[in-house]
Amino acid sequence: MTNPDLTLIAVLLDRSGSMQSIKSDTEGGFDAFIAEQRTQPGEAVVTLAQFDNRYERIYSSVPVADVPALELVPRGSTALLDGIGRLTTEIGEELAALPEEERPGRVQIVVITDGHENSSHEWSLEAVHEVIRRQEEVYSWDYYFLGANMDAISVGQSMGFVTEKSIRYSASPDEVGAVFSAQSKLINRKRGVAPGAPVPGFSAKDRADARGTGSE
Repeated sequence: MTNPDLTLIAVLLDRSGSMQSIKSDTEGGFDAFIAEQRTQPGEAVVTLAQFDNRYERIYSSVPVADVPALELVPRGSTALLDGIGRLTTEIGEELAALPEEERPGRVQIVVITDGHENSSHEWSLEAVHEVIRRQEEVYSWDYYFLGANMDAISVGQSMGFVTEKSIRYSASPDEVGAVFSAQSKLINRKRGVAPGAPVPGFSAKDRADARGTGSE
């Protein structure tokens, strides 16, 4: 049996050049997200990977209390599919190597991007779609897609993200903060129930606040 008190939060963060306009907002939003997760009951560890046209693991399974402030250095293009596929594969291999009782009862994968796929070479759209659906359906992982200035529902669906866990946000200070806050509250709800138990996804208010529209 996996550890029901342990949650792995794995974040895949876009650092392509277009993120420069929301660099400081993203750093602040991420740090506030981590600060809130520190206040929640139970244990949590955090993995962070960043990508542009290259993929880099920044840290792995760091206790939430010890997660450093985010430093984002935008550059390059957007190999989104490769990033999702590689992070999923790596985490799967790492968890498989652990004794079952040391594996987290909840695995939360958060993908944050402001751009469309334009430079992947290793993973296809179909392969990413298949691996996301498998991990959610077979292993009860949760995948979230936070897409700035795009139709995040449609883009997320094309990759295998379910509608309830995909959200569009505007690339402006208040909305970046709002989307991180909505994501944190959603993970709070997941951490508050038994592993695998269903939890409602992003609400209409979450979506309105993240878009700055005051309506869904």
